Amino acid sequence: MQFIDQARIAVRAGRGGDGIVAFRREKYVPAGGPSGGDGGRGGNVLLRADANLQTLLDFKYKRLFPAQDGRRGGANRSSGAGGDHLIIKVPCGTEVRDCRTGILLGDLTEPGDELLAAAGGRGGLGNAHYLSNRNRAPEKSTEGKDGEEWLLQLELKLLAEVGIIGLPNAGKSTLISVLSAARPKIADYPFTTLVPNLGVVRRPSGDGTVFADIPGLIAGAAQGAGLGHDFLRHIERTRLLIHLVDAGSDDLLADVDVVERELLAYGHGLAQRPRLLVLNKIELLDAEELTEAMEQLRVHGLEVGVSTTLAISAAMVQGLEPLKASVWDQLGVDDAAVRTDAQGGEIGLGSAFVSNADGVAGDPRLQKNRSEELTAADS
Repeated sequence: MQFIDQARIAVRAGRGGDGIVAFRREKYVPAGGPSGGDGGRGGNVLLRADANLQTLLDFKYKRLFPAQDGRRGGANRSSGAGGDHLIIKVPCGTEVRDCRTGILLGDLTEPGDELLAAAGGRGGLGNAHYLSNRNRAPEKSTEGKDGEEWLLQLELKLLAEVGIIGLPNAGKSTLISVLSAARPKIADYPFTTLVPNLGVVRRPSGDGTVFADIPGLIAGAAQGAGLGHDFLRHIERTRLLIHLVDAGSDDLLADVDVVERELLAYGHGLAQRPRLLVLNKIELLDAEELTEAMEQLRVHGLEVGVSTTLAISAAMVQGLEPLKASVWDQLGVDDAAVRTDAQGGEIGLGSAFVSNADGVAGDPRLQKNRSEELTAADS
């Protein structure tokens, strides 16, 4: 399915029905008088958040959304029928702005949230309204009013609690694939991920937390370079960021600074968002190199405001339990449940900051198969 996170649409509410001029003419009813009915009100246009939608793809080919007009009035003071309301379904997390002014009109985050995008026009008055002592046979009626018409900008911002960020090819898609059931495209070249990927990771309490894998950031992303600017909006709603760093990089600290500068330049509070600094692909380092790299990241992390530094190998499914435990701790999940869930045997590489993970159902054979599959994709 094609991922579309921005759309521009025109909404037009229904026009009110016209009032009519009519007189009551019936046998045995002398001087029946004016009986023209009022026109019906035009239909409204409403936007409603729908949990079953994940993208704004429906608005790629259809841009104009008109509601039904009201019907004209009838004789015997019969009012015209009102126009049916038009309900436009959008994904949860959609922001609605006026294209001309950029003013935020509404933010639909919960299923069932509604926004009145355009109000229907008022129906006209029939001549029965103009009956008076001076004018016993009015021949005046009014037309219905036009409904509102607006040009709207829709922007989808994913509703995820945890965002995974980093330079291209840092292993973000691999990480979300072993933490959840998501299966994004994984390959050994940069910008494999062109759209955000969502995955649900089970908490110790049993419910799920949504993780978002964001396409790789490069220098200048906040000013529109690469793909980062288009998708940085999707981590605006996150409560926690996982900053992945490639252990195979020639300069780990420079890689960290590139992403940190882009978060600061983009604004929206991303630079102040709680973050975890995570070294990935530790299978590329020996024990001494790993210890040295972790110490460098720990010191540099404190300088940029990150207090927690971890080491993992997403492809080898190693070190994921301490990572998940740190995530639950940052999100405020029950500590006792976290301690129970995080109990696991240590594995090699001569480091205390990697431990066994249950990222693939807990069966060692399944873990081995999954590791081989991911390693083959990265090679």
